[in-house]
Amino acid sequence: MVTPAPRPGILDIAAYVGGVSKLAGVDKVVKLSSNEGALGPSPRALAALKAQAGQMHRYPDGHAVALRQALAARWSINAEAVVCGNGSDDVLQLLVHAYAGQGDEVLYSQHGFLIYPIAAKAVGATPVAAPERELVASVDQLLAAVTAKTRIVFIANPNNPTGTYLSAAEMRRLREGLPDGVLLVIDAAYAEFVNRSDYNAGIELVESRDDVVMTRTFSKIYAMGGLRLGWAYCPPAIADVLNRIRGPFNVSSAAQAAGVAAVLDDGFVELAQRHNEYWRDWLAEQLVGLGLTVVPSVANFLLVGFPREAGRRAADADVFLRGLGIIVRDVTAYGLPDYLRITIGQGAEMQAVADALGEFLGG
Repeated sequence: MVTPAPRPGILDIAAYVGGVSKLAGVDKVVKLSSNEGALGPSPRALAALKAQAGQMHRYPDGHAVALRQALAARWSINAEAVVCGNGSDDVLQLLVHAYAGQGDEVLYSQHGFLIYPIAAKAVGATPVAAPERELVASVDQLLAAVTAKTRIVFIANPNNPTGTYLSAAEMRRLREGLPDGVLLVIDAAYAEFVNRSDYNAGIELVESRDDVVMTRTFSKIYAMGGLRLGWAYCPPAIADVLNRIRGPFNVSSAAQAAGVAAVLDDGFVELAQRHNEYWRDWLAEQLVGLGLTVVPSVANFLLVGFPREAGRRAADADVFLRGLGIIVRDVTAYGLPDYLRITIGQGAEMQAVADALGEFLGG
């Protein structure tokens, strides 16, 4: 027998590995590795999810009409321009399948989300990483990396795993500097956490252009990662393309119902925002006080730099924390071996990780 061969380039892909969730021999871990919402999902979302249990034998609404209408009402956008997916990474990969292929290039910033190069390689395109400046995406470097082969530019804003962002003015400069025919995809997974007057998630750019898409997720502030729900706001022509190639029932009934309830629960989102801002600032202050480097973040996590000396490195700290049942994110795969990413969790979890790192550095 001969094993069927995959398309060229598929075996060059390093499969995405998510944050660790369990530790051998530890019954209850402090999981701070996946940027999940600290407060869990909205009570309204939980109630909506439970109400769907008796209907799981029915196919979902393949057009996610109620969810798209709820999103449109919440963000004052056109429901017909919303495309829902099985997580925002589903939509990101659909965009690559639709607009890039063999011989094309997909551009992103140096420490951008690992799904971007994976999606590019999956369709035979070449991923190109543009250098950042002090862990912030550089518009100048991105534009300098554009070639005649560039088809898509991905920009995570805010960026994961750095937590840094580009202002609305810089995002406009990026779009204006790109050639016609190049699609700009703004991955705004952490937009709800940002409280900066110069920030915009991308809605205005989408509405003023035919070549910009904004993607969002329910996995972060809405804390619904286990249900897999995301969406894109697109120019009408791009929405039409995505609807032609997405799965016919790519969003479950449970996810749609919980998503509608979550979007309508503004009070819970505001609570989550206040919680995140307080504990993000608190943890940053504690870690800086320990002599660690903390990258200024507008998201629900901190990127923390460690010394390059034996016994005090990021890898050493990771092992030490795991020994205490605390899981953070090793970001070596992002080209950041001297850093760990720490999700903002509940207050007791923040106290636990601060105390543990104090013990680690003092030992």
